[in-house]
Amino acid sequence: MDAAAIHQRLKARFEDHVGDCDTAAKDPSIMVSPAAIVLVCQFLKDEPDLAFDALSNESGVDYKAKNVIEVVYHLYSYGHRHSIVLKVDAPRDNPVIPTVEHVWKAANWLEREIYDLLGVTFEGHTDLRRLLLPEDWVGHPLRKDYVEPEEYHGISTRRESLLK
Repeated sequence: MDAAAIHQRLKARFEDHVGDCDTAAKDPSIMVSPAAIVLVCQFLKDEPDLAFDALSNESGVDYKAKNVIEVVYHLYSYGHRHSIVLKVDAPRDNPVIPTVEHVWKAANWLEREIYDLLGVTFEGHTDLRRLLLPEDWVGHPLRKDYVEPEEYHGISTRRESLLK
């Protein structure tokens, strides 16, 4: 099933919670409201003719100029060999999105990474804590306005360039 057909199915089922579909992109994507992401994902997984049984990747992008953090879900159906990308925008000042961990277990660590590096809180996540950085690290390094501290517990975070 192609992206336009998947979009049509989602629009018919979820109406205003499903936004535009970018079919011109290399990986066609569909915008979904944060409030509906879990229901949309469960529908995409459970419907026999869709059967998106794999969350291939979940990542985040900071769009400072638009004042949003976008969470991007790459879904794949092994049975039907089709794929789709879902996108959810959350405000930068309070990025909160429901977890899809209960739909696909792979979301557990992917959402922890997004939380750690971009500061997105995934409501309902079973173990939302930092994954790559220490628990007492201040800030989220993939945010466009992040300023790296000069040191961490007395250890310099600056390194000399090897490209001199």
